[in-house]
Amino acid sequence: MAESMVDADLLDRGGVGLTIRGRRATITLNRPDKLNAQTPHTWQALREIGRCLGAEVQVVVLRGAGRAFSAGLDRRLFNAAEVDGAPGLAGLARRPTEQADAEIAGYQQGFSWLREPDRVTIAAVRGHAIGAGFQLALACDLRVVAADASFRMAETGLGLVPDLGGTLPLVRAVGYARAVEICLTGREILADEALRLGLVNAVVEPDRLEVAVDELAEAVARPPIGAVRETLALLVQADEAVDPEQQLAAERAAQLRRIAELVARPESG
Repeated sequence: MAESMVDADLLDRGGVGLTIRGRRATITLNRPDKLNAQTPHTWQALREIGRCLGAEVQVVVLRGAGRAFSAGLDRRLFNAAEVDGAPGLAGLARRPTEQADAEIAGYQQGFSWLREPDRVTIAAVRGHAIGAGFQLALACDLRVVAADASFRMAETGLGLVPDLGGTLPLVRAVGYARAVEICLTGREILADEALRLGLVNAVVEPDRLEVAVDELAEAVARPPIGAVRETLALLVQADEAVDPEQQLAAERAAQLRRIAELVARPESG
């Protein structure tokens, strides 16, 4: 089973849990004491899960342990050249451009496989989904959220750009002008507004989140798996006005420029 094929040490370093039951896989961001803040090891673990999942898995549910989905980047990445053996922002800035670009491309793969038409992916969001957390929810096909959920694209306010695949699905969901406002103001979007904007599919009371996700997972897994995959492929094709790979490359290039400028500031040490 894919569950046993994924390196347990990598999952542990990334703070990621994986369970597979029949046609459903559940991925849990499992650093509740840090509000499921993400590190490069998180993205490596997610990428490895995507690589190892078998064809029998038809639905993937992505959730966060505790009271938040994910508060975004682990703040240690801003202040250290290396975090748990993986590069921080300063470490990336010191790498040759091609190497740093390849590093970020690997991180993006932890998100981009969630939009491939091999299976339906559902984000179950409670509490904060900030920055990388917002982008991870956007990477999924569907989003079911608790009434206490909130979203914020915080990168621009930190001198960075959203570079984990979030720009394209955000524009597709809410349109260019609204995406500009969301990214540049970094404002909080509460659950009800997210529903009105088309960012999420459903809002439920917090104590019903798991039930609502279970019901949706069962519903989307009901049709024959071949029909589901063919339908997803058609919908992805219809939605792709922009080449996703070109967009990912543009995100990486912009982020590397931002990182270089940030670490060059005297206060960055």
